[in-house]
Amino acid sequence: MAAEEPNAESMNPEAAGGSPAAPSNFVRDIVLADIASGKHGGRVQTRFPPEPNGYLHIGHAKSICLNFGLAREFGGKCNLRFDDSNPCKEEVEYVESILTDVRWLGFEPDGIFYASDYFDQLHAWAVQLIKQGDAYVCDLTAEQVREYRGTLTEPGKESPWRNRSIEENLDLFERMKNGEFPDGTRTLRSKVDMGSPNLNMRDPVMYRILHASHHHVGDKWCIYPMYDFTHGQSDSIEQITHSICTLEFEDHRPLYDWYIQRLGIFPPQQIEFDRLNLTYTLLSKRRLLALVQQGVVSGWDDPRMPTLSGIRRRGYTPEAIRTFCGRIGVSKTNGINELGLLEHAVREDLNAHALRAMAVLRPLKVVIDNYPDGQTDELEAVNNPEDASAGTRMVPFSKVLYIEQDDFREVPPKGYYRLSPGKEVRLRYGYLITCTGVEKDPATGEVTTVHCTYDPATRGGNAPDGRKVKSTIHWVSAEHAVDGEVRLYDNLFLTANPNQENEGGDWMANVNPNSLEVVSDAKLEPSLKAVAAGARYQFERLGYFCVDPDTTPEKPVFNRTIGLRDAWAKMQKTQQG
Repeated sequence: MAAEEPNAESMNPEAAGGSPAAPSNFVRDIVLADIASGKHGGRVQTRFPPEPNGYLHIGHAKSICLNFGLAREFGGKCNLRFDDSNPCKEEVEYVESILTDVRWLGFEPDGIFYASDYFDQLHAWAVQLIKQGDAYVCDLTAEQVREYRGTLTEPGKESPWRNRSIEENLDLFERMKNGEFPDGTRTLRSKVDMGSPNLNMRDPVMYRILHASHHHVGDKWCIYPMYDFTHGQSDSIEQITHSICTLEFEDHRPLYDWYIQRLGIFPPQQIEFDRLNLTYTLLSKRRLLALVQQGVVSGWDDPRMPTLSGIRRRGYTPEAIRTFCGRIGVSKTNGINELGLLEHAVREDLNAHALRAMAVLRPLKVVIDNYPDGQTDELEAVNNPEDASAGTRMVPFSKVLYIEQDDFREVPPKGYYRLSPGKEVRLRYGYLITCTGVEKDPATGEVTTVHCTYDPATRGGNAPDGRKVKSTIHWVSAEHAVDGEVRLYDNLFLTANPNQENEGGDWMANVNPNSLEVVSDAKLEPSLKAVAAGARYQFERLGYFCVDPDTTPEKPVFNRTIGLRDAWAKMQKTQQG
């Protein structure tokens, strides 16, 4: 029976992880054609199959949005399956983090499975292939297997053990399973074609001996199936209709299909698409692990990391990630996306939803000499000008304020419109003030205090006589300020292609030594005192910030998510104009 027609909501690209102007998605086109033809009975069943050997990163988000999004759009199902056939690298910690990340992105699996759940069936199928003469036990070492495989221009050589009898192969494979042989001494290999132009078809290894405890099935097994034998059969067991994977598996598809055909089981359709790559971003699990192990970052969830846990801690939103993944589209050609496009999606979402607040990161004291001693005004401030329903808040104003050091110059350069001697500026939500003088540190000559006067008639920032000022600056009342820590994050890498090794052959040389600056004495408006981890704000004129889990009732901690300037949006506007 054909699948039901998608409803209006499911047809919305935004609902499938895209955007209203999402580019063409060839995988979606295939699914549409399959539904129209009645293939698979009009059924759509996908899966997201990560190996739990590390934390998910932004590259995985594209696959998550694609697999879960297609299932959601067409009324199908999407499983989360842990492809856990390598016990030496997989851990429960990674399993738990993956499930957390998938749900954070806004998707709930229709089923949660482990490839290791299928080890009994995989073993039975391996025995079936041996009985059919399609598999054999090989005594070559790993190095010898590589030597025998040949090259792209030369065919491989057959293993001297390739023509063992079926009876001997069955006996040896059973003894492998029973733990009679040491690691690495024997493998089970498929008997395909050592002369194939596709190296993956040259008698690939199906099972290896590993006396290692498994995170999910414990010590039941000492032989473990290889990925190529595990993956397709797991898809078949779960009745996956569209097995969507990245382009590096295109050369593996003939082997994927070979196993399915030889076993005579349900045939999923493998479809390959382009990986997500970003400038200034490293997406190699091995190298990300090295950053963690060598202490370059504080952990997998360091806000400089491209892991989903890292960008979540930095303050990126799942809505922005889904929008970004939809905008970059799905193709058959690997390329690299500009980091600015992701940042544009993040700013766009935060601009619409983040509450506003004022914070001063590098405080300079301002005394308003003609403001009454001991008086406090409560000034109304807008919580989000993009969202009227966000309402307003009251911000205290008093005689002594803090402003940013960069918002004052004793000797202003040409074109400087902020505060300077004799210059009038507007305080955000407050009054017009004019600088009348400064106090300096006798030892260093640095300005420590700026003296000003204010015009009481300009409450709200507008002068009754209509006079204009060219600059508005933010501030915090010194008496009411909350002390906070602000962590200013920048790109972790200096180069657009951080995978590239420098002249010394060390990719680590591309790490940015100034990717984190900690401001320990920031001054925050009082509304930021009791904040919850994960809450997002725009610090006016400074950027978007997120409350870090390290925050305490005594001292809130904020991570800079992203600055206010949107280079990508500016570039797009220039191109269109």
